[in-house]
Formats: sequence, structure tokens, C-alpha cells
Amino acid sequence: MPPRFGKLDLATWAKSAPTINGYKTEPWILKGAKILTINMEIDDDPADNLIPATMHPSIPEYAIFCVTTYPDSPVGEFSIAEVRVSGRTGVRPRGFVLRSYCDNDDARRELAARWGYPTVAGEVKLDVRHDRVVARASAGGKPVLECELLDRDMISGGDIQYIASMHLARNKDDGKLVLVQVDPEFTFSKAERGKPKILLLDNNAFGAGTNLRLDNPISATFTTADVTLPKLRYVCNPELPAMQGTTKVAA
Repeated sequence: MPPRFGKLDLATWAKSAPTINGYKTEPWILKGAKILTINMEIDDDPADNLIPATMHPSIPEYAIFCVTTYPDSPVGEFSIAEVRVSGRTGVRPRGFVLRSYCDNDDARRELAARWGYPTVAGEVKLDVRHDRVVARASAGGKPVLECELLDRDMISGGDIQYIASMHLARNKDDGKLVLVQVDPEFTFSKAERGKPKILLLDNNAFGAGTNLRLDNPISATFTTADVTLPKLRYVCNPELPAMQGTTKVAA
């Protein structure tokens, strides 16, 4: 059986791709981040349309819902909510980011220009309760995502492994459309798991249309961590398999 590749319509997605100011960005160290992550299986066939050809779909395919609050950064406090679709570049698991809603104008600009985050304006809230953690995102007053972790239970940070993100962006230097790998480092001070639940999802708000169909819940975690947004190490040609189209840009 031949390998499967993503079928993302690059011409359409390129219209909203952010511009990245080259590949020489310096890291940010963001202390005390609170991160809610929910993984849900999705219908495989339509989801292939949500990852670029440089990536293979994961088996089973799943969506990653991630809502993070950063209490301190070079541009002040901000929160971000995003949806990723799982896949692999070569043999390594990665998540292609569909869209990132962020509540701080300066953070939106810097995340896009430094790391290629597909940021748009939104209101993002993370509500930590005694029995659950609830995340909500909205745009222009309209809810686009609501999810929660139920039945909080302490675990070790060593049990947590987040996968790197892939961002479709246009390089300012040469105008080329690229897939930027962003692999933050995490130092955990607290970790919990629980039952995942998606209460509301506006597919169109994340550019997914009819291609993102939720299936079985997989996992939910809530962590507190110091996060390092890294120097960029690799970029990919979104139209070629990763083994052919990956370029190393930093050691």
C-alpha cells in the first residue's frame, strides 16, 4: 500500500499565511504557562485535506486542541487557542496548526513574524476550577471553541510529551511559502490528566470546513510549565515529502 500524503489546498491556505521575517529569531523564555491540551480522534479521509503534502497523516488521525495562558512575555501577558491536525514529517510526529486565536496585538505580530504562527484576533479564557479546567475562545464576540478537562488527577510531568508544531508561512526574504517547524521546550512544575470534552467547535472559524469531524476522545492534560519558544531549526517545502524538501536553518 503506498504511503498517504496530505492534500491541503495550498493556493487557498496561502492567502491567509502569515509572513515570517526570516529564520534567525531568538528564543523567548515564557515562565509559568498554563496549558490545556485535548486530543480527539477525527475522521481520517476528510482530515487529509487539512495537512500539507509534506506530511503523512497519522494513523489514527487526531486533532489537538490547545489553549495556553502566558502570564509573562516580552510583550506582556497573552493567551492563545489553536487547533492542530496530527501527522508526521518523515517519521516524526507533528501537528499542523490550522489557526491560532490570540488576545494580545503585540503577541500576534511577534508570533507570526518570528515563528510563523497563523494568528488572528480573539478572546481567550482559561478557567481553572476544583473539578475541571474550562477553556473558551471567541472572535468578535462569537464563540469558536469551548472545551474542558474533567475529573482532575495529578500525574508526573515526565508523562507529558507534546509534539512540535508546523506553521504554513511566507518567508519575507524570498517570498517562498514554507512549512516552519516550531518545537518548544517545556519544564513542567505541575501536570494533571482528566477526561476530555469538546463542548463547542466552529469548524469554519479554524478554516476546517467539513473536513474536521470529531470522533473518539483520546486524552486531556493540564500543565504548568516554563516554555522556551526556540530558534528555528528546520523549514519544509509544503509541496514535497519531508525527506526531500526539508532544509536545516540552524544547529
